[in-house]
Amino acid sequence: MTSRLRLTPFPSLQGLLLSLLLSFSLSLQAAPERHAIATAHPIATAAADQILNAGGNAFDAAIAASATLGVVEPYGSGLGGGGFYLLRLVEDDGSVRHLFVDARETAPLKAHPDLYRDEGGDVQRAPSINGALAAGIPGLPAALVHLAEHYGKLPLSQSLAPAITAAEHGFAVTTRYQALGGFRLEAMRSDPETARLFLRDNEIPAEGTLIRQPELAQTLRLLAANGRAGFYQGPVAEQLLKGVQAAGGIWQQADFDQYRIIEREPVSFRLGDTEVISSPLPSAGGIALAQILQGQQHLPATDYASTARTHHLVELMRRSYRDRSVLLGDSDFVDVPVAHLLSADYAAQLARQIDPEQATPSASLGEPQLFSEGNNTTHFSLLDAQGNGVAATLSINLPFGAAMTIPGTGVILNNEMDDFAADIHGVNEYGLAGGKANAVEAGKRPLSSMTPTILDSPDQLMLIGTPGGSRIITMVLLGIEAARQGANAEQIVTRPRFHHQYLPDRIQHESDTFNADERKALEALGHDLHEVGRDYGDMQLVIWHKGSDTLEAASDPRGVGESRVEAAAP
Repeated sequence: MTSRLRLTPFPSLQGLLLSLLLSFSLSLQAAPERHAIATAHPIATAAADQILNAGGNAFDAAIAASATLGVVEPYGSGLGGGGFYLLRLVEDDGSVRHLFVDARETAPLKAHPDLYRDEGGDVQRAPSINGALAAGIPGLPAALVHLAEHYGKLPLSQSLAPAITAAEHGFAVTTRYQALGGFRLEAMRSDPETARLFLRDNEIPAEGTLIRQPELAQTLRLLAANGRAGFYQGPVAEQLLKGVQAAGGIWQQADFDQYRIIEREPVSFRLGDTEVISSPLPSAGGIALAQILQGQQHLPATDYASTARTHHLVELMRRSYRDRSVLLGDSDFVDVPVAHLLSADYAAQLARQIDPEQATPSASLGEPQLFSEGNNTTHFSLLDAQGNGVAATLSINLPFGAAMTIPGTGVILNNEMDDFAADIHGVNEYGLAGGKANAVEAGKRPLSSMTPTILDSPDQLMLIGTPGGSRIITMVLLGIEAARQGANAEQIVTRPRFHHQYLPDRIQHESDTFNADERKALEALGHDLHEVGRDYGDMQLVIWHKGSDTLEAASDPRGVGESRVEAAAP
């Protein structure tokens, strides 16, 4: 990363030692003494800020942000879903460690590889997208309790209070709500409770319409009062199971009893003096970032915005997503050669395959295998005054999940079962590729692109992430690229985006990513370019410049989020 602290080189040994000492001291500086927050909605940002100002730490604030986002972004996350939390923990002695909290949904215990096949053996897409059979076992409620019990300073009831208030008082419909609701309108109309809560006269509400969720407020109160038992046992659990089973779903109490949060070691690798800490399986993100960023080190140096650099990145994306399609899945269920895939030697091998003058047809890399992934989640990044940080990406998969809300609970079901490879040879809605490693299996966690990531160097700390389905990984990659070129937080979140995912074999991009000459040059290399017709992503970013002790936070202008940096003390 480009530092904002310029060190003048000294010719003497004394000067060299002084420089090394200063660099070492910066690496140990673990407290910005202020806090910074970026979330996808102003009400969630205010909730996290409220908890930090009340004496909570980053993990208490993460609970507040998570629960509140689930209220005000019912299209992106919620108690009926799950997600990943990447934690930065500052110990009492000033040392720093990182931890990945896996709150991904699990397949119900009655699930099996042929769950979505009809009597004729054909895979039926609709049951994995809409309704009760599409829902995995939620992990978010367990994650909120886990964070409070193991890492927070405040009682869960205090951290959940802003979300309860938001559910009771309501939030105003935004243009983003309208757009994502419009994408799922027919499915929402088909469920009376979803239509009652989130539509008006069976139509998308007008901008500014107040959406209140008193049943969800009560569910949050029970979670706050009783912890895990408030959701996975008792009246809420009974209502959830009754509603799911009545609608043809396969949830049972044993699913709730056996659900567990898993703490995992993050993926970690170095780029010069920068440590990249990212998401391990069942996220494909950390492995992909390691392959692409390390592979880039073995390719000829290119200008940042050049066609050659775009070509190199696309070719590395192509190969990484090919590995994802064939090899990656829940490592608690399948044997994945993680160490090999993360190694610098393997990244160099991928780089050596690249022809600098010609795009590689994806079909030449092997037999295609297909799977899908929902494209709407949410993300937040925050850092407290002690240097503790959280980058978290949460999801219910498609907008408004399975478009089914269980009466009496306010809980919208996820449709994360669609992230499994229901048909490892068939074409799907998003054109993503996947194999047997990600097949449906009881208790298994579906593969995900959610990639909360932290970059830490002697002079700078960055927490980054975004929603966006299969494009999450490449958005985070481009954000890291921009940061390493010295871009500020606002420039990073606004950077135009492009993406390649092996299949379909084309560069997907926003409308303003390439000019006419750049398009022509890429096409001359054999690339097929496809403008996606809309902007995508909703990146949330926090940067701490350790040398100058300044904080930046930025929310993607493509969304409706808000970032805050606590004012410096007078």
